[in-house]
Amino acid sequence: MKRTALLTLLVGVMAVGFGSLTTRPELTTAPTQPWWISFLVLAPLCLAVLIWRGYWWAAMACVMYGTVGLALDLATAIQILTNDSDRGSSFLSNLISGCLNFLLILFGGRSFLDVTRTPTPQESHPPNPPSTS
Repeated sequence: MKRTALLTLLVGVMAVGFGSLTTRPELTTAPTQPWWISFLVLAPLCLAVLIWRGYWWAAMACVMYGTVGLALDLATAIQILTNDSDRGSSFLSNLISGCLNFLLILFGGRSFLDVTRTPTPQESHPPNPPSTS
């Protein structure tokens, strides 16, 4: 499993998520704040711990997280392009987040599918020597 790539991407996703929580006031309203904090910061942190501990199934969890994140990024990008007058900083952070989520899907899927398993023996064991009795 390519732990370094996945850990780097998860740290990047956490940084962008934390940055979007501090710069976008609509994400910090009272009813939705715990959900956004858990999705944008705590979920990647938990996934990073699982990847660091070496759980092979955590790579597929990264793929699922990246898929949901990429879908949210695409929806947000369309909303920014069609409705918002200030497109600069929010669109740039959304673009970076989308790229990180796409790479998380790519590397997570590859890590999940490239799990090294114990190789099967090439030849059978030699027979036991004949008994002396």
